[in-house]
Amino acid sequence: MTLTTRSPIRHMMRAAFFTIALSAPALCQTMVPLVPEPISLSGPRFGTTFLSPGVIQRIKEKRVDVGSWVTQFGWQFENRFKTGDNGLTALNEWVVLVGGLEQGVVLPSVSWMVGIRTGTGVEFGVGPNITPAGVALAAAAGVTFRKGALNVPVNLAVVPSKSGVRVSLLTGFNMRRE
Repeated sequence: MTLTTRSPIRHMMRAAFFTIALSAPALCQTMVPLVPEPISLSGPRFGTTFLSPGVIQRIKEKRVDVGSWVTQFGWQFENRFKTGDNGLTALNEWVVLVGGLEQGVVLPSVSWMVGIRTGTGVEFGVGPNITPAGVALAAAAGVTFRKGALNVPVNLAVVPSKSGVRVSLLTGFNMRRE
């Protein structure tokens, strides 16, 4: 009686052992791709912005007298997330600028941009923009030139709003830091 009771248990133990042994190679295969670490591409930005007459009037309502062209200086906080082997990447960036210093005024600007960059450096992004002229949606496009770890972005941004349009041309530099 002992022999017949052990026999089914022994067969079940053998079946479990062989199932686990044969499954081990399958456990070594990874089906989920590795998630790449974000890359920081933050750095200084500078350029110029054209202000349409309606934007100038809106700023004058805040008791700030400014011309139609202002310089821009600031910093771009950018994180890049690689999304493809072809070089297509997703971008998330904050651009903090101060404009009008050459005219003795301070015009702060903050933009949060979300976009993409191709493997050749062509980029496009959109996001909210906040300035003394009001809140608007910014759209930017440009190209980033690369030389080793050095990146030099050149971007054209258009910010239409109820007051008018602002058009900025910005450049700067950053170093690739992982």
